[in-house]
Amino acid sequence: MIRAMILLRSCLAPVGFLILVCVTVLSAQAQVLRREPPPDTMQEERSGSPEYESHHGPREMDPAVRPAELDVKAFRKDPEYTELEYDAQKQLEIYGGKTAFDAPRPVLELGYPQYSEGIFGSGHDIIGEKNLVRPQLLAYGDWRTAVAFNDNGANETGLIATRLNLDIDLKLTATERVHMFLRPLDQGGQFSRNEFFGNDRNGPDLTVDGNVETLFFEGDIGAIQAGLTNEWSSYDLPISFGLMPLFYQNGIWVDDAFTGAAFAIPAKNSPMLDISNMDFSFFAGFDKVTTAALKDADGTLADHAGRVYGAATFIETRNGYLEMGYGFVDDIRTSQTLSGFDHSSLTAAWTKRYGHILSNSVRGFWNFGQDPVNDLPQTADGFALLMENSLITSKPLTFVPYGNFFLGVDRPQPLARGNDGLLKNTGISFETDALTGFPKLDSSAQDAFGGAIGMEYLFDLSRQVIVEAATVQPFGGRSDTILGDQYALSARYQHNLDDRWLVRSDIIRGWLDNSEDLFGIRLELRRKF
Repeated sequence: MIRAMILLRSCLAPVGFLILVCVTVLSAQAQVLRREPPPDTMQEERSGSPEYESHHGPREMDPAVRPAELDVKAFRKDPEYTELEYDAQKQLEIYGGKTAFDAPRPVLELGYPQYSEGIFGSGHDIIGEKNLVRPQLLAYGDWRTAVAFNDNGANETGLIATRLNLDIDLKLTATERVHMFLRPLDQGGQFSRNEFFGNDRNGPDLTVDGNVETLFFEGDIGAIQAGLTNEWSSYDLPISFGLMPLFYQNGIWVDDAFTGAAFAIPAKNSPMLDISNMDFSFFAGFDKVTTAALKDADGTLADHAGRVYGAATFIETRNGYLEMGYGFVDDIRTSQTLSGFDHSSLTAAWTKRYGHILSNSVRGFWNFGQDPVNDLPQTADGFALLMENSLITSKPLTFVPYGNFFLGVDRPQPLARGNDGLLKNTGISFETDALTGFPKLDSSAQDAFGGAIGMEYLFDLSRQVIVEAATVQPFGGRSDTILGDQYALSARYQHNLDDRWLVRSDIIRGWLDNSEDLFGIRLELRRKF
């Protein structure tokens, strides 16, 4: 009897298990979420081959738009090229004949390579998966060497000089990095050189500088917040701090590296005001602020004597480009014999193309509020108006005739840009080479007017030729810094030997009333790495 009961239980156990499985499955199926029935449909009659009727959901449209009329004649079948032979060379010509080439690589490249193809990789989740760390260390720059004969009127020298620009860039994330810039072969405007010719030569001089030119951090607060909170941020807030460079209005208003901080509110727009893009930036510098408005008693630039605070904006509107800025230079010296050179600086510029004829920029600069102690002469007071023009030719990218003009009253100054004046970009006759001391016309625009007329031709973008005539005309024939009328003829030739080597030559001949005439000729070889 007992054996029969055990046998019956052993037979019923699998059956019970199957019943349990069936009940579980049926119960689970009962809990499966069913898709909601489709929305109400409407029939749409279509004609064609074959004719049929189809069902589509109700059409939804923005009230500001309307259906476009269908023109069936606007469509036709794809073209056929069965009778034409495939020509690979002509396919390359579609893209300007561009092919892959051996691009220059940084001299130091650690981490993922620069400008590589393919997938970048996942990165490292260190500060958050929404701001992945992908470290990369690069070292790159250029080495410039030039031989020149310079006659600045006061000095006549033949020399060879060299300059090394070295950038070291540590990328942390897609938006954060630490950057350092070094110039180890020059210091204080004096470059490693050998003066071998001329009445004022001084022989060889090796200048070694271990100081850092810039060292700063830049990043985006919005991206950093996204990484730390693991939630996408709805804003961008770029920041920078350290010994950092700033560059405004093509370097005319600000082109300096100082110890400070900056932030920007980028990529805004206003359809109501027809503004497609606008940025606002704010900056402050607390040391190494370089401006010709602050000098020591011996006339050298006093880059530890001042602070700078400012704001700038650019606005793209009305098919033009508007730039504005305000800055304040604070002279922190308390000397009773040399202080009080703080001042304000305002600037505005408007750039636009007019038809297919003219590209024009008008820039204004105004310095005010300076009151030095002991009735010392003002170093930043007055205004300047610059007008930059270029004709739009049949070769707008390579053949550019230009005419740039200026008007300066009193002593206008850039906000922060070394000892150079506002006319740096007016023409090649107003710029030196930052290497050999190449001569130039007076670039201060102090109580003077003038300009430069020239032509630039870029051939196939591998060479450059510039010829130019320029003049400076002081009011009344003389100002405090310009002793008389100045005239110059200048020319430049530049040629890319390959993707790493470049050769450039310059020549200038200047005639100065009440001063010695000037002359300069130079040949420079530059290696980029």
